[in-house]
Order: sequence, then C-alpha cells, then structure tokens
Amino acid sequence: MEKRDYYEVLGVSRTASQDEVKKAYRRLALKHHPDKNPDDSQAEGKFKEACEAYEILSDPEKRTRYDRYGHEAVRSAFGEGGFSWGDFHHFSDFEDIFGDLLSSFFGTSFRTSRQRATSAGRHGRNLRISLTISLDDAVMGKDEELILHRLEKCGACNGTGTKDRTGPRTCPRCQGAGQLRYSQGFFSINTACDLCRGEGSVIDHPCHVCQGQGRAKRKVEVTVRIPRGIDEGMQIRIRGEGEAGIDEAYRGDLFIVIHVEEHSFFKRKGDDIYCEIPITVVQAALGDGVEIPTLHGSAKLRIPPGTQTHQILRIKGQGMPMDDYSTRKGNMYVRVIVKTPTRLTPRQKELLREFNKLSKEKPVSGDGTKNFFEKVKESLGQMKKDVWGE
Repeated sequence: MEKRDYYEVLGVSRTASQDEVKKAYRRLALKHHPDKNPDDSQAEGKFKEACEAYEILSDPEKRTRYDRYGHEAVRSAFGEGGFSWGDFHHFSDFEDIFGDLLSSFFGTSFRTSRQRATSAGRHGRNLRISLTISLDDAVMGKDEELILHRLEKCGACNGTGTKDRTGPRTCPRCQGAGQLRYSQGFFSINTACDLCRGEGSVIDHPCHVCQGQGRAKRKVEVTVRIPRGIDEGMQIRIRGEGEAGIDEAYRGDLFIVIHVEEHSFFKRKGDDIYCEIPITVVQAALGDGVEIPTLHGSAKLRIPPGTQTHQILRIKGQGMPMDDYSTRKGNMYVRVIVKTPTRLTPRQKELLREFNKLSKEKPVSGDGTKNFFEKVKESLGQMKKDVWGE
C-alpha cells in the first residue's frame, strides 16, 4: 500500500510552521484517539498514521530530508517493519491530550492520574544546546565530541532515592493511588495526595547525594555526527541522550541547534555558494580560463570574451553537498569584478590611446555625455506628459 503524503495526512501545507504542524496533529489525535473510539480499527489506523507523520514533520532534520527525497529518505527512522510505537517520541507532549480536554471540569488531578497510569516513572527531560561549526565542517561533515552536564541515575543509591537502597514505601495516606477522593452529595472530586504529592510513595531516609531524587548531575561525553550539507538553524536530534528518567522510565533526547560561521570568501544561500574574484580588463575583453578555489579544492572558471564587470558565472556541482545520503551538490556562482589598472607605463598608455582610436565604441564624454543626458531629459519629459497629461 502506497504511503500518503505526510502533509496531506495532517492537512497542512508544505510551508506550514512547526506550531501549525503541532496543532494539526493535536486536532487529529483528539479526533481519532483509540480511547475516544474503542473498537474502531479505522480510527486507530488514522491515529497511527497521524503519529507517523508528526514524528517526521516535527523534526527539522527529518522534515528536510523528506521534503527533498520523500518517504525513502526517512525510512531509516523506523524499524524494518515500518513505523511502530517504539519509534514515536512525543508521548511527553500529548499523553495528556484528554487531560487538557477534561481538566476544566475536574481540575488538574485528572492529568496527574493519567500520567501515573501511562508510566511507572517519569521520563527524562529533553536537552537543547547550540553548536557553532565552520563552513568547512558543514561541507565535509564531522564527528563532534560534546561535554554535557545532565541528570544521571544516582550511583550512591542506584536510582532508588533512599539511603539504604531499598526504595520508597507505599504512601500510607493514599495507599499508593497518589490521589484522595472527596465526595459531597452527588459530586465527588479527586485531588493529589498532600503527603506523597501525587507520587503514591514516600521516602523515609533519602539518599544524601541526590536528596531522594534518584538522579544526580554528572559530566558526560557524547559524540554527535554532523551531517554534510547542514545549514544554519537546523537541529540534530539524538535519541536517549537527554536526562535519565525516574524509576527506569525512558531517557529524554538531545537536540543540537547548529550555527554555521560566516566564511571570509564564500557566501552560502541554501545549497549554492557565491563568491567574487577580480579579473583584468584584458581577460574580460578577450576571455580566459582561470583556476579558482572552491569548497572542494579548485576548479577552472571559463571567462567568455566580452565579460562585463559584476557579471555572474556559474560552475555546476561546486556548491554545498545536499546531505549525507546523496552525492549531489549545489552550484557555485562567481561574480567577476573587472579591475581597471591604475599604474600604467608610457607605452601602455600609448597602446590604449591607439586602441581608443581604432575602437568603434564612442566614450561617454563630450557629445556622448550630452547625448546621454538629452535622452534622459526627453524620457522624463515624456513620463511627465503620460502622468499629468501635459
């Protein structure tokens, strides 16, 4: 069965912002969630399809690859059998969809009870850092060693949060439910237990290192692959390299925002590279072939006869690599600047005067200047008549 376009699945345009993508997913998740549509296989299929689309389009790097090459480029993001719930990493954002819907009626305790039901612990927090790289690094790609300070499982208590490593005990007030129920007449309400603060357990003798949290700050090294062709503002996501979760819950993810330093010679626009080089009047008039530096070494630039200053010439395939998954590259555009000689020998001046006499082109001076300004004046006069009817 052919996959539907992810933008079509969510009902957004290809230029939709991340916020628009998120809102579209949230709307579909509320509509097709299995809890709201029990025993409805069609709704379950649409819910899963929306989750798969959101998993790709919510990640800037995956979205870029998908926009360029389609489903094939993001197939590696899922297992061999295609998308599964193990590939979905946004439960932290949307596990309380119905909590938001119903909290206006029952208070915040509904969300607390749903969170406790979805996991034995709390997942680790995502981390976001910035990394500045050179344009050369963006061209070649590289492995970067990062130093992070993040919450890891506490070694002193083995993550139990207790001094004797026995772990917390069941809360005697709520009996582990994390909630207390109050009733009055026909109405009842659930509130978070004030003794365990909704956790369902209490610690009598907390660990002296983590103070009962089960996690402590630790310095770690993480290796990240910077893909070829990465651009300013793109994000790299490394699953499971965020902070550790509580009670064996899954770790958060690490998001790396890339900033690319400006180059002294090359300017980048998407996959294309721009630069300027000086040429002589003779090269511009007669044409030439010159070796110029590129991102990938050097290349020969053909200057056609009669080239004008600031004319832009193209060299195919000497721009930025598309990404790690393709051998294609953008183009390089060279703006040539014709340099007028300032120190001429008497012989050179003599030759230029002789050339001027032989040339059929009239210089912009004398009558040429007069004719030029007369033409401008006539043009302005005609424009005035057209506008004002004079």
